[in-house]
Amino acid sequence: MKIGVTGATGQLGRLVVQELLQSVPAQDILAIVRNAAKAADLEAQGVEVRVAPYDDPAALQAALAGVERLLLISSSEVGRRVEQHQNVIDAAKAAGVQFIAYTSAPMAATTTLILAPDHKATEELLFNSGIDFAILRNNWYTENYLQQLNTARQTGKVVAAAGEGQVASASRADYAAGAAAVLLDGSHVGRIYELGGDYAWTYDELAAAIGEVIGQHVTYEPVDAATLIEILQSVGLDEGTAGFVAALDTNIAAGVLSEVTHDLSRLIGRPTTPLVDGLRAAI
Repeated sequence: MKIGVTGATGQLGRLVVQELLQSVPAQDILAIVRNAAKAADLEAQGVEVRVAPYDDPAALQAALAGVERLLLISSSEVGRRVEQHQNVIDAAKAAGVQFIAYTSAPMAATTTLILAPDHKATEELLFNSGIDFAILRNNWYTENYLQQLNTARQTGKVVAAAGEGQVASASRADYAAGAAAVLLDGSHVGRIYELGGDYAWTYDELAAAIGEVIGQHVTYEPVDAATLIEILQSVGLDEGTAGFVAALDTNIAAGVLSEVTHDLSRLIGRPTTPLVDGLRAAI
């Protein structure tokens, strides 16, 4: 059985490949990448590497030849994702791929999360593709908070417009283990998993966790979205990016990342990584 992983040199994809290597021979794993040079370490481990950008349908079809099970890691190019994902799904169908697992967003079909529309559209593409699938709706990565950690070293604060919102984050390694589990077991066809941490933490708890990791007192300073945008622009972010970050915080304040389902811990057969441990491992 040949298992393919798109985005295999990315932060999540590389971890998925390493998880797979613990269970299957390297020659059964195919890393699909944009830049072969970045995959030299994977090739050194015996993993086959094929170059196929999401924008190149012909290269994708060639790269997917012989693949039975595929992990489609969502593109990082917001605004172009749906077209790129369509390219991968079409190529997979033409190449005879039997199963696709896709990394989506929490509650993608119904949420107000600003990132969700592209994921919802991709899920619908998969539903209509005729290919067996599983949807991995990944909540936030704990590693997303490294910037706040680094800022807190200087300021002693976590400043956000997240109010009293909670986040059920998990580490990338947790999500990678979940993806590998789905790829390795044929019993997940048609399943939609809401994946996240076993505990939903508040920003007061985030500040305390960051303080524990960096060894200093850190507090959470809640602000409104307009104030956050001003702060972010004052440190160099453009208006669009600052507005996007503030919108994400507003989503968090509304509770869109707070649901705890334990789907991920059940998939990986262990508890998810606690916030403090995830932050410590990431620095």
